[in-house]
Amino acid sequence: MPFAFSRPLPLAALALAASTVAGHALEVTRSADIAAPPAKVWQTIGEFCGIGDWHPAIEKCVLSDKDGMKVRTLSLKGGGTLKEEQVSRDDKVMSYTYTILEGPLPVADYKSTLAVAPEGTGSKVTWSGTFNAKGAPDTVAVDAIQGIYESGLKALSDKAK
Repeated sequence: MPFAFSRPLPLAALALAASTVAGHALEVTRSADIAAPPAKVWQTIGEFCGIGDWHPAIEKCVLSDKDGMKVRTLSLKGGGTLKEEQVSRDDKVMSYTYTILEGPLPVADYKSTLAVAPEGTGSKVTWSGTFNAKGAPDTVAVDAIQGIYESGLKALSDKAK
């Protein structure tokens, strides 16, 4: 009889281990040098709903509050809506982190940080995020996020000229 119990135990242990291993999160990081002082760049991008003033894909940003946290609802040019929540902010180091609550992007468990740092006589803006692909291959999810970051950083760079 002891043998009967030894067989299911390894299978059960294997099933438990498989269910607790997290999927490999995808990462995207993009940076741009901006020909403006960090304080000026932070003034442009630091407000959570300020993205509506500089990102070319955003038609409108509406700020609201959810349990004391800032939530922005982004209306996208061409249709679609993203709802994002700011989860941390540090004005002293000029960065904020946010998550996507809902939207049309092929990502889940998305968490992103936008930061400004001194670089030479100007600034370096770094936008980084981690996420899992949702309903699409990893490459499609990565391409979507890279496109968002790159177009936003290019617009910031062009605005500083």
